[in-house]
Amino acid sequence: MLPASAHESVHARRGIVAAPHALAVEAGQQVLAEGGNAIEAAVAAAATVAVVYPHMNHLGGDGFWLVREPSGRVRYLEACGFAGRDASIAHYRDLGWEEAIPARGPLAALTVPGAVGGWHLALDAARAHGGRMDLPRLLEAAIRYARQGSAVTGSQARLTAEKAGELKDVPGFAQVFLPGGRPPLEGALLRQERLADTLEHLARAGLDDFYRGDVGREMAADLERIGSPVRRADLVAFTARERAPLKVSLPQGAVFNAPPPTQGLASLMILGLFARLKCEAAESFSHIHGLVEATKQAFLVRDKVVCDPERVTTDLERLLSAGDLDARAGRINPTRALPWPQPAQAGDTIWLGAADASGLVVSYIQSIFFEFGSGCVLPSTGVLMQNRGCSFSLDPKALNALAPGRRPFHTLNPALAVLRDGRVMGYGTMGGEGQPQTQAAVFTRHALFGVPLGEAIARPRWLLGRTWGATETRLRLESRFEEGLVERLAGAGHDLCVLPEAYSDTMGHAGAVVLHPRGGVEGAHDPRADGGAAGV
Repeated sequence: MLPASAHESVHARRGIVAAPHALAVEAGQQVLAEGGNAIEAAVAAAATVAVVYPHMNHLGGDGFWLVREPSGRVRYLEACGFAGRDASIAHYRDLGWEEAIPARGPLAALTVPGAVGGWHLALDAARAHGGRMDLPRLLEAAIRYARQGSAVTGSQARLTAEKAGELKDVPGFAQVFLPGGRPPLEGALLRQERLADTLEHLARAGLDDFYRGDVGREMAADLERIGSPVRRADLVAFTARERAPLKVSLPQGAVFNAPPPTQGLASLMILGLFARLKCEAAESFSHIHGLVEATKQAFLVRDKVVCDPERVTTDLERLLSAGDLDARAGRINPTRALPWPQPAQAGDTIWLGAADASGLVVSYIQSIFFEFGSGCVLPSTGVLMQNRGCSFSLDPKALNALAPGRRPFHTLNPALAVLRDGRVMGYGTMGGEGQPQTQAAVFTRHALFGVPLGEAIARPRWLLGRTWGATETRLRLESRFEEGLVERLAGAGHDLCVLPEAYSDTMGHAGAVVLHPRGGVEGAHDPRADGGAAGV
């Protein structure tokens, strides 16, 4: 079955996978066709997309999982790394960095990559649900595309050209991502042979080797050599972990998301606040205005609360309680916009999902933060390191102050809904500040207003705040919104601009999978990306 096109979703009987790159979709679909379960399909897709979409994610990034089990239990698996033992405010100030951590280079590669540890923990969960696929099979497609090469996508070609000036001198970047010293053209074949070696070794030795074996040793040596604050002991100390997810109760059902250090709290608050605004129609003024204003209220809370989970002092369940949401919703003016902006975060990420007939539903997100992360490619392993740690503050009094062992603020947050009609929906998106907003757009359109899944993802979107490393903070809308709606939003006081694109990368790449109560699964992915959905 071919990936779904724009405005369409794929229906299948046994299993479904949705991802932003067609090769990742294919890898996951083949695992399902061979009898693998949804978690195994997600791991295969995650490994593959790390290879074929390297500007968005890589083995040197982090990952977050929500897994709904056939019993109805929802599990949250957290695979985000902490700051290295040498990553202190004093260390950066000694090197001349007084105001902020650099966004690129070795000093930006200051947190342990957690994604591979998350794959390991997810596969433990897969085996508890009949998973039988061995690791070499699950990494097979990723190894093949790293060794033989994959075609450079349009977004990778464009972003490489845009960012080449700031990345070309970062250790290891040009050797892999600037073949011949120039940004590759769309369609050019990109090979990552050292990464293929690493994946082959992990397939034989096991994923734990990434931290405590030969791969971990080689990574640590390269990190120290280039001047990163991450050391071998940091890699050895890391393990992905299971924690309780956050949950909000809505008229449509229960929605789950990731706790701090992610902004999952904001995603759930937006939906909880919007449910109290009594909007009656999709794409109406009250729909778009209501979600934008709910976003502002949620972000104001997020920026005062979300930090390393060990330092959170606020009762998060209270913030998601009916009483607190009722009070906060009362601050939203149904006809006027709250003045904005507030500080914003950028980011580059992938979301993928999978579901199978046994009742497993997976919502997974994986990222290296900025496009190409820190830009540092470790020569011995081919691992591209994230720069998630540059979101730490060098102000010791800040909520997210840098300190060894702390986890940085994450824009990443996968979502999963258990609806009252029996459907289970895993959904998410990339896009920095846009993640909670796009989640809200997709959920309200599909679960509240009954818009078909593929159309709910493809319809025009908006973004308040930054993404893709941009400095723009105004409310941006795609060009397909009706002119009358745009005029009414502007008249209500929204500082906005209409983008020229009908389908803009600025809005991120969203996707969703749905398990239906009477049998069958459904999936769709964003026409703004390079993937789709496929099932068996």
